[in-house]
Amino acid sequence: MRAGASEAPSLGRKVGSAARWSLVNTVVMRLGNFVTGIVLARFFLGPEAWGVYGIAQTVLLVLLSANELGVSLAIVRWEGDPRRFAPTVLTLSVASSCLLYAVLFAAAPSVARVLGSPEASGILRVMCVCVVLDGLSQVPAGFLTREFAQGRRMAVDAVNFVLSTGVTLLLAVQGWGAMSFAWGSVAGNAAALLGCCLAAPGTLRFGWDGEQAKALLRFGLPLAGASMLALGVVNVDTMVVGSALDQLSLGFYVLAFNISGWPVRIISEAARRVSFAGFSRLADSPGALAGGFGRALGVVMTGTVPLCVLPATLAAPVVGLVYGDRWLPAAAALPWLMALGGVRIGCELAYDCLVAIGRRRSLIGVQGLWLVVLVPALVIGADAGGIVGVAQGHVLVACVMVVPVFLLALHRGGVGPGTVARACARPFLGGAVMAAVILGLERLLGDGVLALLVTGAAGTLGYVVCVLPSRGLLRGSARAAG
Repeated sequence: MRAGASEAPSLGRKVGSAARWSLVNTVVMRLGNFVTGIVLARFFLGPEAWGVYGIAQTVLLVLLSANELGVSLAIVRWEGDPRRFAPTVLTLSVASSCLLYAVLFAAAPSVARVLGSPEASGILRVMCVCVVLDGLSQVPAGFLTREFAQGRRMAVDAVNFVLSTGVTLLLAVQGWGAMSFAWGSVAGNAAALLGCCLAAPGTLRFGWDGEQAKALLRFGLPLAGASMLALGVVNVDTMVVGSALDQLSLGFYVLAFNISGWPVRIISEAARRVSFAGFSRLADSPGALAGGFGRALGVVMTGTVPLCVLPATLAAPVVGLVYGDRWLPAAAALPWLMALGGVRIGCELAYDCLVAIGRRRSLIGVQGLWLVVLVPALVIGADAGGIVGVAQGHVLVACVMVVPVFLLALHRGGVGPGTVARACARPFLGGAVMAAVILGLERLLGDGVLALLVTGAAGTLGYVVCVLPSRGLLRGSARAAG
C-alpha cells in the first residue's frame, strides 16, 4: 500500500513537470514558426508558392502518420524494459520509412499532377527525406516520451527550429520559393535526429527478433492505420482544393488552415506529448481514467476556446494586419476553420485516450467513417462555395457525425458523456460571451490596431470571468488523478 501511494505522487509529479515543459516548448516553437511564416508570406512567398508548399506538406504528413507502422508507440506503452525490444522497433521503423520514401520518389510526378501542382514533384522528393529521418528518430524520441523528459525534448526541438528556420529564410531570400521549405525541413529533422540520439544515448541500435516483430506489428498496424486515416481527415481538404480549384485559392486556403492550426499545435501538441503516456498509466482503473480524461479535456478546452474565438471573430482585420492585404481572401474561410480547430483538439485527446485503453478497432472505424463522409462533403463544398464551402463542409461533418461517434466510443471505454459535458460547459459559455463582446465592440470601435487590442482584451476578460468558477473543479480533479 505504501509503495503504491508513493508511486502515484511520483507519477503525478512527472506528468505535471512534463506537461509544463511540453507547453513551454510548444508555445515557444510555435510562436517562432508563426513569426517566420509572417516574414515569408509578407516579403518572399506569394499565394501560389504557399499552395505548392501546402501540397508537399500534406503528402509528408500523411506519410509520417504511418512511416514506422505504429510500432514506436510500444516504447511508450508496453510494460517492462523497452531496451529489450527497441532494436526490433528501430529496424521495423527504418525499413518501412525507406520503403515509403522509395515509393514516393518514384510516384512524385504523378502525385503532384493529381493534386493540381505538377511543379511540386521536386519539392516532394526533397521534403519527404524527412520520412526516413523521422523513422530513425522514433525510438530515441519514444524513450524521451516514456520518461516524461520534456525538458530534453525542448532542447532538441529548439535546435530543430533554429536550423530549419535559418535554412528556410536563407534560401527564400535567395529566391528558392517553396523549395526553401523543403530543404529547411530536411535540415531541421537531421538536427532533431542527432539531438534525440544525444538526449537518449544508446537507443539507436538495430536488431531483430521475429517473435517481437510479430507482436509489435499486431500492436502497431491498427494504430498506424488509424493514424493515417486521422491525417487523411485533416489533410484531404488541401488535396480537394488543389485538384478542384486553382493554385491561388489553394494558397489562400493553406494560409487560413495554418492559422486555424495555431491552437491545435500550441494546446493539443503540448497535451499529446504527455496525455498518451499518462492515460496509459490509468488504463487499468476506469474511475481514474474518467477523472483524468475529464481534467485533461477541461484544461485543454479552457486554453483552446479563446485561441479559436479571437481569430474567428476578427478574421479579416487579423489577416490584413499580420500578413498584408493580398492575403485577405483567406479570411473568408477562417471562422469556419477555427471552429474545426477546436473540434480537432477534443477529438485528438479522445483519440489518445482510446489508444491507451486498447480500443484500436474503434479508432479505425471512427476515422474511416469520418474520411468516407468527408471527401464528398468537401467536393460539394468546393463546387458550391470555393474555399469557404470546403471549410463549411469540414465543420458540418465533424460536428454532426464525428463528435457523436467519438462520444459513443469514449462511453464504451468508461468515459461518460457527463464527464465530457462538465469539462466543456464553462469554456463554451465563456467562448459565447467572448464572441458577443468582440463582435459588439468591433462595430463600435472599428478595426484599427488600438481598437483591435481593446476589443481583444475586453473579450478575453469576459471569457476569464466565465471560466474562473471552474478552476476549483480542475484543481480537485488534478488532486484526484494524483
